[in-house]
Amino acid sequence: MTKKMGTSYKCEIEASKREHLYVGGEYTNIMTGNKSSQYMINQMYVEKLTPSRVTQPYPIIFIAGAAQTGNNFLETPDGRPGWSSFFLSHGYIIYLTDQPSRGRSPWHPSIGSMEALSTSNIETFFTATSSHSLWPQSKLHTQWPGRGKVGDPTFDAFFASQVQFQSDRLISEESNTKAYTALMDLVGEAYLITHSQAGAYGWRVGDARPDLVKGIVALEPAGPPFVNKFPFSGPERPWGITNLSIEYEPTAGPNAEYLRTVVVPPKDDKHTECILQAEPAKRLKNLSRVPVMVVTAEASYHAPYDYCTVEYLRQAGVEVAYADLGEEGVRGNGHMMFMEKNHLVVAERVLNWLADLLE
Repeated sequence: MTKKMGTSYKCEIEASKREHLYVGGEYTNIMTGNKSSQYMINQMYVEKLTPSRVTQPYPIIFIAGAAQTGNNFLETPDGRPGWSSFFLSHGYIIYLTDQPSRGRSPWHPSIGSMEALSTSNIETFFTATSSHSLWPQSKLHTQWPGRGKVGDPTFDAFFASQVQFQSDRLISEESNTKAYTALMDLVGEAYLITHSQAGAYGWRVGDARPDLVKGIVALEPAGPPFVNKFPFSGPERPWGITNLSIEYEPTAGPNAEYLRTVVVPPKDDKHTECILQAEPAKRLKNLSRVPVMVVTAEASYHAPYDYCTVEYLRQAGVEVAYADLGEEGVRGNGHMMFMEKNHLVVAERVLNWLADLLE
């Protein structure tokens, strides 16, 4: 079945209309040496793919994670049709994006600084997690196509696609919120599919445009609330799910200082403890109007803590469908589930949820 469907996807891509545009951006004067010159900053590159027959009322906007671009969703690293082909074949208009200051979206060197992921980062956390035991579920990873190591053709193709990204999380969150809000204003009503780092951007765009964002699919969104867990450390996301402000009711106050929290013990030895709001919990004023789906892969480093993000959102009034893939019988996926061997199984899960929203 997958093979037959894959052939139809390629035909659909060939038949689709492809356009590109830039959105957002602002002119500003920047000092270079002793001279002030005008530049545009924070504009975002966008590709629009339109199927030969549009059957869905709302398009899908994809937002890739750290070091990634819109190319993630065109094809898998081993050359199979990607999620954009899958959703095009089901009648969706698709928007693929490169975050501001990334990929085909220009970066001015005066804005923050860039960082990049090494081959060791990619192997350890994305492609070859079964080779270690850094988190309880890592050994379960079986779905990456190939060995997941340097020298394997699929790994090399994937690593070649990695790009530099903004290292300042506050700059990144603010510039992305502005750019994707501008895209929503241009596109109108649409779904967001976010991955990893981009999870926070989806929450803030949903907060800014709850009437336009018809649903958010968060693939392993940045988390958990308030404090990092392995492989990251230290406090982060003082607004619970974001680093910058998001609307609560009653208000969370300046710098989220009115948010009171409690630590909830882990549900078992494979999961982490969670930080939730102390009751009575404040409601996410705007985001609670947007239906959300959180997807977690069985073998990912997110597996120990994504449930904390789900519980936090639900406590704050957000309607969340939680696709814990391992618990649903979808085995062996890692953080890059949308390009792994069974990526169409995961895509079908998302497709069905989007269909349910229209009923």
